Amino acid sequence: MKALVFGSLNIDNVYTVDHFVKPGETLSSEELKFFCGGKGLNQAIALSRSGVETWQAGAVGKADGQMLIDCLDNAGVNTKLVEKKDMPSGHAIIQNNSSGENSIILFGGSNMSITKENVLKVMEHFEKGDFLILQNEINQMSFIMECAHKIGMKIVLNPSPINEKINELPLEYVSYFILNEIEGAVLSGIENDEEKIAQKLSEKYPDAQIVLTLGKNGSVYRCKDTVIKQPIYKVKAVDTTAAGDTFTGFFFGSIMKNVPIEEAMDIAAKASAIAVGRKGASPSIPSLEEVLNSSLSK
Repeated sequence: MKALVFGSLNIDNVYTVDHFVKPGETLSSEELKFFCGGKGLNQAIALSRSGVETWQAGAVGKADGQMLIDCLDNAGVNTKLVEKKDMPSGHAIIQNNSSGENSIILFGGSNMSITKENVLKVMEHFEKGDFLILQNEINQMSFIMECAHKIGMKIVLNPSPINEKINELPLEYVSYFILNEIEGAVLSGIENDEEKIAQKLSEKYPDAQIVLTLGKNGSVYRCKDTVIKQPIYKVKAVDTTAAGDTFTGFFFGSIMKNVPIEEAMDIAAKASAIAVGRKGASPSIPSLEEVLNSSLSK
C-alpha cells in the first residue's frame, strides 16, 4: 500500500514580526528565513516520517525548485513524479507573530500548471487500495479525483484553502475529509458548533469518515454514529505553520498501518504538538520515533 500526495510544493518566505501588518502600515521584520513548504510537501514529509511509503506528485520550477525536491528526497519521499516546469515554483509569504500565529499569502506558480497528461502519467504507478491525499493548492483537482476513483484509491481531501472551487469537485468520491472548523463550516453550512458540523458532514457524505481539527480544542473523528474526541498536547506555540499538515500525515500514516482510530488520533495530536513547538514548516515535522518516545502531557 502506497500514499500518493498530489499537491503543492512552495518556497516559504517566513517573516518574524511582532504583529501582523495592518492596512497602510510599513512593518520591519525581526528575521527572514526560507523554508521548504506547501501543504502537499508538508503532508508528504509527515506521511513518510510516520513510516509509510510515500510518493509526491506535483510541479516545481526548473530554476528554483531543486531545494524542494532535495527536501523531499531527504525525508524519504519518492519524487520521481514531480514535474519541472519553465516557470517559478509556488511561493508563500508568511508572517509569524510573537504568539506563534501566522498569516499566509500564496503564489501558485508551478502548482497551478498541472496538465491532464501529467495526471495520467502519475496514476500509472498506483492501484486499488492506495491512498491519495489532496489539498486545494493545485489545479486539475476534479480530474485527479476522477482518475483515482476509477482505480479504486482511497481519496483523502483536506479542503485548504477553502474556496468556491471545492463545491465543483466530485466530493462523493472522498473516503476521508480532514478539515478545520472554518472549512467544516463552509462545507456543512453550520458555524460555531463543532459537534453539529461533524454530524452534518457525516450526514451529507455518509460514505466518508470525518476528521475535524479544532486548534486548542483538539480534534474530533466522526463516522456515522461513532464519535471520538482527542484533546491537544500542551506546548508553547512557536510556529503553527505545519501543525495541521503534521496531524494529517501522522493520522493517515497510522491508518495505513491499521492502527485503531483512537490511537491514530492520539499519535497525530502528539506529532502536531511537537511541530507547533518548532520554527518552520517541513523542518518542524518530527520523526515517528520522536512522537512515540515523547513525554508531552495533555
